Amino acid sequence: MAAPVRVRFAPSPTGHLHVGGARTALFNWLFARHHRGAFVLRIEDTDSSRSTDENIVAIVDALGWLGLDWDEGPPTAGYRQTERFAIYREHAQRLLTAGRAYYCDCPPELLDRERAAAQQRKETFRYSGRCRDRGLTAGALRLRIPTEGATVVNDLIHGSVTFEHSQLDDWILVRTDGTPTYNFCVVVDDVTMRITHVIRGDDHLSNTPKQILCYEALDYAVPEFAHVSLIMGKDHSRLSKRHGATSVQAFRDAGIPPDALVNYLARLGWSHGDQEVFSRAELVELFDIKNVATSAAVFDSTKLEWLSQHYLKTMEGPKLAELAEPFVRAAGLAPPEDRARFIRMLDTLRERAKTLVELVEQGRFYFERPTAYEPKAAHKLLTVEGARRLGLMTERLEAASEFTVAGIEPIVRALTEELGLKLVDLAQLARLAVTGRTASPPIFDVLALIGRDESLARLRRAREVAERSA
Repeated sequence: MAAPVRVRFAPSPTGHLHVGGARTALFNWLFARHHRGAFVLRIEDTDSSRSTDENIVAIVDALGWLGLDWDEGPPTAGYRQTERFAIYREHAQRLLTAGRAYYCDCPPELLDRERAAAQQRKETFRYSGRCRDRGLTAGALRLRIPTEGATVVNDLIHGSVTFEHSQLDDWILVRTDGTPTYNFCVVVDDVTMRITHVIRGDDHLSNTPKQILCYEALDYAVPEFAHVSLIMGKDHSRLSKRHGATSVQAFRDAGIPPDALVNYLARLGWSHGDQEVFSRAELVELFDIKNVATSAAVFDSTKLEWLSQHYLKTMEGPKLAELAEPFVRAAGLAPPEDRARFIRMLDTLRERAKTLVELVEQGRFYFERPTAYEPKAAHKLLTVEGARRLGLMTERLEAASEFTVAGIEPIVRALTEELGLKLVDLAQLARLAVTGRTASPPIFDVLALIGRDESLARLRRAREVAERSA
């Protein structure tokens, strides 16, 4: 019987979570959920010069925001590499005792000279094996690589990839100061955490034969590997800050809904026919690692914004209000205490916005009076005649029996006919008065949602401005 699927996402806390890392985490999460297995979060923090607790918090927060829940990991102890040094020492001793590793005391200056000489010859540097048979009892600990043959990586995405042992060197497991190296920690962590499938970026593919040889030296079963292509910018170079936002936090702060980003990242290198929009349940049901493309994926911010707009337009009102509220407050505004009214306000805005930031900015007039009017529209509409129309509109609306769309619309339409105007003439004037703009959601909805007192106050203020301008 096959062992239960166990996968891991193992970020280094040297910065915020990059979308490339987020996609790798998502593919692991989907694989685990599809196979009803376990998703493990492990923090690879042995780089003490760059790893920080603040970055760990940021990464954990980003994964939580994306909804990628883990079955094992922080805050439980034992899932940070700095907490696992005793386990690494034990495995290093096993390799040494079995003769699969040896100490090396070659000084860095010597290795640097040999590396430079190899570069001059346009060759890949490979340690000479000078200390292999010296029987040293101290120094850096190196893995003894077979001198002949090859290691084959049977990759679930790329197929079989062969690495000749003559191109590998006896790599360092433990440095002279006693600290374990990245490749050694990864092997020990994966075997002791019973990881069955390693899904990671294909920049790690070159490390895989080294790690397989370490698994075999420790007499452990080798997990299956799947190396996911990198994410590129539109110029086909590796996605970086020069291409714009690259971290999950940056997209969250820009107002991209988490479901939209998850949907976009899932489709970035993976497909299921021509389908573009997936629910999480569909992603879990349909995801197959073998359908991940071997070629690099190009990050398209326009497509992400399209998906973002789709999710804003289609999500349930209470969910939209939950996501939008922090952005309203971040803009220095206060959402109404009446939650149902807040939801109705947002419902009038959702068709017009690509992000939550845009949605709030477009609906700013709901939460505060406009401080200015569009200059061109004000010059055209806030005239002597405009002031007269605003006065009449204010009088009629003040007398409305109920200040709802059903109560407002007939009054405005009747006044339009009385004045011999088109509805747009009064609608644009009212829109400018209450929003400061000539583009907004339907004006009768806007007036009803702003409320009687506030709507009348804004109409009166616009009338005063028109009179002064005249």
